[in-house]
Amino acid sequence: MKFRFEFDIQPLKESIAHHHKLFLIGSCFTENIGEKLKKHKFNVFENPNGILFNPVSVAEAIINIIENKQYTQADLFNYNEGWHSWQHHSRFSGISADDALQKINSSTKQAHSFLKQADYILITLGSAWVYTLTEHALNATKGSVAANNHKAPANWFERRLPDTAQIITVLGTMLDRLGAFNPNIQVIFTISPVRHLREGVIDNNRSKAALITAVHYLIEQLPKLYYFPAYELVLDDLRDYRFFAEDLVHPNYQATQYVWERFVKACMNDDTIQLMENIQDINLAFQHKPFNATSNQHKTFLKTYLEKTKQLKEKYSFLNFEKELAYFAQ
Repeated sequence: MKFRFEFDIQPLKESIAHHHKLFLIGSCFTENIGEKLKKHKFNVFENPNGILFNPVSVAEAIINIIENKQYTQADLFNYNEGWHSWQHHSRFSGISADDALQKINSSTKQAHSFLKQADYILITLGSAWVYTLTEHALNATKGSVAANNHKAPANWFERRLPDTAQIITVLGTMLDRLGAFNPNIQVIFTISPVRHLREGVIDNNRSKAALITAVHYLIEQLPKLYYFPAYELVLDDLRDYRFFAEDLVHPNYQATQYVWERFVKACMNDDTIQLMENIQDINLAFQHKPFNATSNQHKTFLKTYLEKTKQLKEKYSFLNFEKELAYFAQ
C-alpha cells in the first residue's frame, strides 16, 4: 500500500554552487534553510530586515535595499522603552534611537552591496495577510503595512487580505526594480509550510492560495523565476501531524530536513552535493568532543582532519575554514 504522495520537482535550470552568492529574505522558514546553507559553507546573506511574512513588507524591504535607504530617527517610533522601525523585525530595535539606527543602516548597507552581486535571491512568503497601521499608531502613515507589530496595542492595526492582483502588482514592481539593479540575479520563490493558524484555518488557506496563485502567475510571465515547492512537500507529500512541532504550526526537524534534502536534489548538481558531503564530514569532526584531548588517538584524529581541511581549502579557496583549521592545528 502507498501511504504518501511523492512527486517530482522540476530542477533549477542553473544549479547553485558554492561560488555563488545567495541572498535570502522572508519568513522564519527562510532562516531555517539559510542555517543549513551556511553550515555547508555557502556564501549567504539573510533577512537584512529580520523575519518578514507578508509580500508587501518583503517587496518594500528589497526596494529599500536597492535604494540603500538610510534611516533617521524620523523613521522610528519610541514605545515600551525602546526604539523601533515599522519596516523591521524587533531584533533591530534598540534602547536608543542611535542604537537602532546603527543596526538598521549597517544591515541595509551590507545588503545593498551583497544584493548587487548576488547570483540568487530566495524569497519565502509566509502569509498574504497584512496589518496596516491606523491613526492610533505612533509615527506611522495611516494605511501603511507593518512588518512587525512590536507587541503594540491591537487598535494600532487593521487586518486585511490583499487580492491576488494586488499581490502580483506589489511583487511584479519589486521584480522589475530588482532586475534593473542586478540583471543577472536568479529568483527562487517558496511559500512557507508554516501554518498561520492565528489567522484561522480557513483564512490561512485563503492566504496561502493567494500567494501561490500570484507567484505562479509571475513565473509564467517573467524569465529567471523558479518555484521550489516547500509548502507542497510538507502539506501534500508528508501530510501528517507527526511532521509538525507540538504547536501543530511549525514543521519539525524531520520535515525541514526532508524539505532541505529535496531542495538540494532539485537545485544543486552532483559536484556540489559531493562537496557538501565533504564539508559535512569536516563539520562533524569539528564538533567532536574527545574523551581524552591529550591522547595519541585524538592527536592523530586532529592531524588527519587538518590535512583533509587544508586539501579542501586549496581546491576551493573561497571556502572559509578559519575556525576549523585553528581547531585541528592545536
